[in-house]
Amino acid sequence: MKELVRCRPCGFIIEVEKLGDVCPACGISRKVFEPYREKVSLNRLRLLNLDIHPITIHLSQAFVATIPLLIIVSYFFNSFQTVIIKSVLIFSVFLFPVTLVLAILSGIVDGLIRFKTLKTPLLRIKIIFSIIILLLSITMMIVAPQENFGLWTFILSVLCLATGVRLGLWGKKLINVILPGTYPLNKGKKKQAIKNSAKLNSSTDVTTS
Repeated sequence: MKELVRCRPCGFIIEVEKLGDVCPACGISRKVFEPYREKVSLNRLRLLNLDIHPITIHLSQAFVATIPLLIIVSYFFNSFQTVIIKSVLIFSVFLFPVTLVLAILSGIVDGLIRFKTLKTPLLRIKIIFSIIILLLSITMMIVAPQENFGLWTFILSVLCLATGVRLGLWGKKLINVILPGTYPLNKGKKKQAIKNSAKLNSSTDVTTS
């Protein structure tokens, strides 16, 4: 296993042989780095380090920002590259829901690997908002051709953008969080667990005798 070190001020983790004179993230001298050991299994780390979820999110983010921008350009500059802009707009509107499905599926896998559950409060909120933005994108895909990519398409694209920004802010808080393999008990809970185990063992002995 490769030796890792962590920057104490900012928390940046890097292989010790790749570390230069300063922290790549915050620029402070390498003297502030300390030895670091991962608390999760290598298999989980390998899957998370593929960054499948962040990559698929970036795809959907590109479309959610592009669609309202293209509508504005086509409205105010209707004589500028009309065919190209309209073609890119149609392509973006129809491909956007597909990228969202990929982002949601990869997010579910990422959540199960990172937290071993999807039932935490923040993950539940993210799932709800992911469903909302997917429904908005599908509605936009249906409405856009019927109204020739006009006002309602723009309104739906702005709603998608607002939902996407909110999801991004929540995701930013979770990106570096990984649940360890075991849950550390504090001293009080540890003592209580030992007492409960002792009681259980004594009652088992009495029953057996």
